[in-house]
Amino acid sequence: MSWSQLSVRSQLRTYAKRFLIAGAATSAGIVAAYRNDLTQLQFDTFSAFGPFLRLLDAESSHNVAIWTAKYGIVPRDRRPDSQSLGVSVWGRDFPNPIGLAAGFDKDAVAIKGLLGLGFGFVEVGTITPLPQPGNPKPRSFRLPELGGVINRYGFNNEGIDAASQRLDSIRQQGIVGPSTPDVPRGLIGVNLGKNKTSEDAGADYSIGVSKLGQFADYLVINISSPNTPGLRALQGRKELEKLVKRVKNTRDQMQWGPRGPPPLLIKLAPDLTDADKSDVATVCLRLGVDGLVVSNTTISRPGAVADHPTGSEVGGLSGKPLYDLSTAALSDMYRLTKGKLPIIGCGGVSSGEDAYRKIRAGATLVQLYTALAYEGPSIVPKMKQQLAACLQEDGFTSVQEAIGADHLVNQS
Repeated sequence: MSWSQLSVRSQLRTYAKRFLIAGAATSAGIVAAYRNDLTQLQFDTFSAFGPFLRLLDAESSHNVAIWTAKYGIVPRDRRPDSQSLGVSVWGRDFPNPIGLAAGFDKDAVAIKGLLGLGFGFVEVGTITPLPQPGNPKPRSFRLPELGGVINRYGFNNEGIDAASQRLDSIRQQGIVGPSTPDVPRGLIGVNLGKNKTSEDAGADYSIGVSKLGQFADYLVINISSPNTPGLRALQGRKELEKLVKRVKNTRDQMQWGPRGPPPLLIKLAPDLTDADKSDVATVCLRLGVDGLVVSNTTISRPGAVADHPTGSEVGGLSGKPLYDLSTAALSDMYRLTKGKLPIIGCGGVSSGEDAYRKIRAGATLVQLYTALAYEGPSIVPKMKQQLAACLQEDGFTSVQEAIGADHLVNQS
């Protein structure tokens, strides 16, 4: 063997040793950093695969995410939530105010895995009486530079009967209710919609209430998706009044257990005019609606979205570009309802600080969706930690104390 060959082999051994030492040092550093929080290590490791998942188109990657949650191939958070995060509303106790918005688990197939991520509640749907395929593909488009997504799914789902069977199974498994270290639990919201070809929206929503209400901690009447023709017209004063009376009557005529009927919420668009918002507030207060979800996606294209190559796609915009618009709508509805209706704040939430701002604007609970798609499961425990820190920094001992705080400041 020549001296040159020995030199090369010697150099290779040296490089290999350096690589192993560096790798060991890196691993040791990671273990040291997470030695007191191996659960967070699991969350961060799982989320690190996100960029590879996003090599797929938006809808395919979403389907993979649902599959992993359905079969439990996701981390589970057994750590107790901070006591400051507990929220009691509608006679229900939420372990924390961070929930998953409707649209992620459209068919109620992955509730157990999603609650295990540490969400205080999961809202399934939108579910329509009959199965429907939704709009033609492609129908979901990322704006990664802006943290946004445009979708025009169109309430694609397997229908009420399929959802009913799954929700019944979830109830029998005892997944809903207070969590324990061994069994992650939370609350379930059910988001109801109308079929695209239906000519009787009231009948569709009433069917949803009668068949799925027994499984829900709360029900949402979704009349604000921009992807079902004519749906948003139901937010008009006369149309809303007629719809609420009919659906509420259906619910109130049914027999319920000790907790009473599930609260009935209305999900609103962020694009309502001031007059529309005032009308909605008047109808909801007068007819005894139990709460609001503010807001759905927007048909507007604010700021840099209008100039983005994907910004011209038809559909509803979600994610970070929606945050300011949806938070302003939330604040308006809290003011118009005089804080009498609990509100779930939704739209563009991507951090604990974002959730805190929603709460100060009037939200009792907060939901995310698009941020989960971009950041992965690690965002859930991080958001809760950040929110608890925000509360403590401003001297609040609970979420309840911070609800609508900005309105009190403005009045003083």
